[in-house]
Amino acid sequence: MVAKNDLVTEITSQEFPGFIENKLVLVDFFAEWCMPCVMLTPVLEEIAGEIKNVKFAKINIDGNQETAAKYGVSSIPCLIIFKDGEEIDRIIGAQPSEVIEEKIKEHL
Repeated sequence: MVAKNDLVTEITSQEFPGFIENKLVLVDFFAEWCMPCVMLTPVLEEIAGEIKNVKFAKINIDGNQETAAKYGVSSIPCLIIFKDGEEIDRIIGAQPSEVIEEKIKEHL
């Protein structure tokens, strides 16, 4: 079961285009069976609590395969940073919070 969190919104493929269209957005492509993905969840929640001017979302690749395929997600966890609907960066694999924060701050 995926934990619900106000800071990291779980979205579907249908919600995806509208969610990434404005601002800086970090999207976590994950699967419930992926242990590194599970371990990354509290890290992203902590970062989302600290960096207020970025939106955070997660999308389950098992239920939203078309979106994962569209963005060429072949390894998870895969964090893609979007700005105004366009991919501008990505982080593959479970990384420490410092690495993720640094990538986000490069684009603020």
